[in-house]
Amino acid sequence: MQTLTSADLIPYEEYEKQREAFRAKIIALKQRRRISVGPWVTLVFENRATLQFQIQEMVRVERIFDPAKVQDELDVYNAILPAPGELSATLLIEITDEANIKERLDEFMGLDRGKKVAIVADGEEAFGEFEGGHSHETKISAVHFVRFRPTVSMQAAFANLTKSVSIRVSHGAYREEVPVSGSMREEWLSDLK
Repeated sequence: MQTLTSADLIPYEEYEKQREAFRAKIIALKQRRRISVGPWVTLVFENRATLQFQIQEMVRVERIFDPAKVQDELDVYNAILPAPGELSATLLIEITDEANIKERLDEFMGLDRGKKVAIVADGEEAFGEFEGGHSHETKISAVHFVRFRPTVSMQAAFANLTKSVSIRVSHGAYREEVPVSGSMREEWLSDLK
């Protein structure tokens, strides 16, 4: 995907005028790109539009007007854009039980190492590769960035709705697998072009 530049961003004042319509469009897009894998893990597959929205919101909320700081935001989010042949997702560990949040989150220690998260297409697996720096031996973040590199035959399965495609999380006692909808598969195929 083509990286985002400052020219792609809507100027602050104009964004304020367009924000509600732009936000509604992105929320609808993210619904097509969001999948829950069991009760606590959700993946949102990112593309240029979802990341532009995140940058626009960062600039808006933090009132970032310095071109160098805007470029810093662009650099951070461009690093998440999928490269050719890749899918890129934000993985969220969504624990809402405030009293047990640390204990529950600790159960996911090591999720970002090894073959724990996979896209499975017609029996073939593409394991998620996690961006480093979001956990260490005693702490894990609730937000991770994950890349998947599906093979050509997996991509063909995405396009064929008679073929099974799912996402699996297999870590400790957390073992969940869910089918991937046709609309999500369409989004993936668009990302992989």
